[in-house]
Amino acid sequence: MGITATGISHQTVELRPGRHTSPATGACVMELASMLAGERFTDHPRSVCPVIGAFLRYFNDRVDDATRRRLYDVAARVVETRGPRSLRRERIRRCRERLSALERHGRLRAGPRTALTAGTECAAAFVRRGRTDEALAFVYELIALSGDTAGRGRVAAPAGHPASV
Repeated sequence: MGITATGISHQTVELRPGRHTSPATGACVMELASMLAGERFTDHPRSVCPVIGAFLRYFNDRVDDATRRRLYDVAARVVETRGPRSLRRERIRRCRERLSALERHGRLRAGPRTALTAGTECAAAFVRRGRTDEALAFVYELIALSGDTAGRGRVAAPAGHPASV
């Protein structure tokens, strides 16, 4: 990963809400992930699971700056989480379960069925309830599924993170 003409790299870019034209104007968590993966600068990196990407795009854009700073580690961990369709379906199922629990339905509801809606609606439920620590722990759970399916080993949350306690 090189430094851009403006001197901005994955190590110096500032996480901000929204889409950005280049790292010089900041980056969302997914744009940072694209930089870390060596992909073109985009908020839809090919190496990231679409369910996780949808969750994090929504989350990034609706949390405060202090919470957003906690996403630097997440950006590194989501690289290479895209896997087979079965893994995406499992992540959608987990989002539906968590969404159902957050909305106190007590059972799985009919939707969401797509990666985009599952990730987005689940993140929205966490944000509406102000449960950002739980949302980050849930993202680490979704990431860990990569290891279970791909045989790469589980990804643990960093020490001191709510998901590691």
